[in-house]
Amino acid sequence: MTQPQRSIDDLRAEIDQINRDLLTLLSRRGEVVAQIGHAKTREGRPHHYDPAREEKQLKEVETLNPGPFTGAAVKAIFKEIFKASLALEESNDKKQLLVSRKVKDEDTVLDIDGVRVGGDAPPIIVAGPCSIESEEQMETTARFLAAKGVKILRGGAYKPRTSPYGFQGMGVDGLIIGGRAARDNGMLFVTEVMDTRDVEVVAEHADLLQVGARNMHNFSLLREVGRSRRPVLLKRGLSATIEEWLYAAEYILSEGNNEVILCERGIRTFEKWTRNTLDLSAVALAKQETHLPVIVDVTHAAGRRDLLIPLAKAALAVGADGIHVEVHPSPATALSDNEQQLDFAGYERFMDALSPMLRLPVGV
Repeated sequence: MTQPQRSIDDLRAEIDQINRDLLTLLSRRGEVVAQIGHAKTREGRPHHYDPAREEKQLKEVETLNPGPFTGAAVKAIFKEIFKASLALEESNDKKQLLVSRKVKDEDTVLDIDGVRVGGDAPPIIVAGPCSIESEEQMETTARFLAAKGVKILRGGAYKPRTSPYGFQGMGVDGLIIGGRAARDNGMLFVTEVMDTRDVEVVAEHADLLQVGARNMHNFSLLREVGRSRRPVLLKRGLSATIEEWLYAAEYILSEGNNEVILCERGIRTFEKWTRNTLDLSAVALAKQETHLPVIVDVTHAAGRRDLLIPLAKAALAVGADGIHVEVHPSPATALSDNEQQLDFAGYERFMDALSPMLRLPVGV
């Protein structure tokens, strides 16, 4: 006995109900996806996309497909569902990130022993030699920079070098020298920490802990400096995306330390005429997406003295909260990166060129 023919209106009504059922299932799927995203964040897993998991699901739905749609059509439909689910997972995750403006809309302003960084504070200058080489070198540099109004002295006691035979820094002796030079001249001291085992001793001598570009993905170190309760200067990795950079900051904030300064220092590209390629769009984006202060290291971006002034001007123009620059009493005799450090006369020219952009903001 043949089934009675159904009217178009009746069939359309069934389609409408199926659409509603599909929408209910898709919404339920979205809720579960969001829960997975939150679980990944809690576990410290920044990457949401899992190609192996996606491929497994696609093979399963293709195998179970009863028709009448072809396997290719079913895979295409589910790929779109997976794409929308991934976007939802990432979007929900970003809303929960402690670095995000969706969590904290107002700018974070660090107040480190009276030195304000971020928000409506005037742009800061972080300056000093690449490596700490001697007590005389650091005292001479600190005295000169302090007289020029610099409040944060930098200097590397531990130096991550591409070559294992390059100067690796003075270690604890360098920390003592750098910390004393800064204190004696009314400055703060920032230096890089490279190993979780060194965080405690570096924090004894430094006012700010720097996580260098090569350690941006060192998640154990990020957690440890987060627990140190010292302000952290976090440099962007050599080839890190902006998202990876912000997730690195999230590691620090997740340990209860919200005193983080982001530092763009250029990324590695095919370009050979500069040491790195300064990504100014990253500065603007980081300021837009996060509430954290953002400064720019023009020295490591350029790798050459003749570009420091225009790059610093450009950085301040896009909203950077400060400039990081290397200064040495005698760059020609420096034990590391001598071709990119400014001497004292060069720093004076540098500051003369930037001074109009370093004035106090209106209303402050």
